[in-house]
Amino acid sequence: MKHSHAIVNAAVAALVALTAISPASAADKPKGEKCYGVAKAGKNDCQTAASACAGSAKQDADPTAFIYVPEGTCEKIAGGGVSPK
Repeated sequence: MKHSHAIVNAAVAALVALTAISPASAADKPKGEKCYGVAKAGKNDCQTAASACAGSAKQDADPTAFIYVPEGTCEKIAGGGVSPK
């Protein structure tokens, strides 16, 4: 009986240790925003007004293509804006 308690205690300790080293949750991630007009051709993050998938922007700085950047960063990038142009 003592042996089974030791196994249970070891299992509980292992679970607690794994919980402590688990990756950060989604709530810990910094907020992002869409930044229009700064993506390189083929490097946009999602669909544009003219195309339906990520990586499909045909020109650099397409005003309808965006990339995700940390919140508050887009307005600091030359040509960037938080809404399509």
